[in-house]
Amino acid sequence: MIGIDIFSGCGGMTTGASLVGIKVKYAVEVDKSSAATYSANHSNVTMFNIDIRKFKTDILKLPQRQPFVLFGGPPCQGFSKSNQKTRNKKNRNNWLFEEFIRVTKEMKPDWVVFENVGGFSESLEGFFFEKTIKNFRKMGYTTSPFLLDASNYGVPQNRKRVFLVCSIDGIEINEPKKKPQKINVGEALYDLPTIENGAKFPELPYKQKPHSNYSKVMRGKLKKSSNHFVTRNSLEIIKRYEHVPQGGNWKNIPLKLMENYKDVTRCHSGIYHRLDENKPSVVIGNYRKNMLIHPLENRGLSVREAARLQSFSDNYIFNGPLVDQQQQVGNAVPPRLAKAVFSEIIKHT
Repeated sequence: MIGIDIFSGCGGMTTGASLVGIKVKYAVEVDKSSAATYSANHSNVTMFNIDIRKFKTDILKLPQRQPFVLFGGPPCQGFSKSNQKTRNKKNRNNWLFEEFIRVTKEMKPDWVVFENVGGFSESLEGFFFEKTIKNFRKMGYTTSPFLLDASNYGVPQNRKRVFLVCSIDGIEINEPKKKPQKINVGEALYDLPTIENGAKFPELPYKQKPHSNYSKVMRGKLKKSSNHFVTRNSLEIIKRYEHVPQGGNWKNIPLKLMENYKDVTRCHSGIYHRLDENKPSVVIGNYRKNMLIHPLENRGLSVREAARLQSFSDNYIFNGPLVDQQQQVGNAVPPRLAKAVFSEIIKHT
């Protein structure tokens, strides 16, 4: 099966598709750093680093008589539950799903996998989600919608995503089968090197031998791992970290250390959250802005640690300025979650 990834980001869905044998030929991504990361890790894919609204499908060359799947996730920040100000019809980016519809109409793929945050199915009482489903059905596709939690599919993170799988041949697919056990933060991170606040190490050796099945798979045969970059927080913020236990958040910080906040009671529960080593991580979104704390060390997460919690293998390299790398990882679809969805499609081909 051939794959085309639009709104590809740094390549989470392409990685998941590749793991089940789908040969991705083309990708479209407007962000320069994300496109660079994608191409560095998927050199056999032709990348179009342009706005999807300028993308012309007639320039693509696909093998005849070979099924192909179109997949991707339009920008989702406007549908996030933590971003209420942009969950409306006036936000221009909230309508980019229509570009997904346009590309589908022009290319007529055998399969479509449309992905977005859980809030996409709820935003404005389901307005955007229902409109998307109606458009695919109007084109003759059978639709199979799912709300999946990544932690059920081998990802050490509680992250809910909406998937809409569409078949032109009238095939309805089943929800992917859940894994019997969830992976926790400790299993995911504790073989990675010990680093400090503000660390800037392009590459470091592992701290110890693989300590879990998950770390063994993530490492493969590597002796060193990359992207050990951590935001340098001020001493004031580090002092706040010291008061937060595993599973705790800003509520554990003495109020005298939070005086710069105009109204500390309005802080989101995810602010200054320290990860619990015995549970899957909370959502790895904008983990820098949220001041997400390492379970044992008084610092933020490194790019590599966040990538581990997203189920990117350690040989996956992230490019661009630090803030761009952090955003790429936070925005990505966990490869193992994508793999679970594509596996269901492969069963019918």
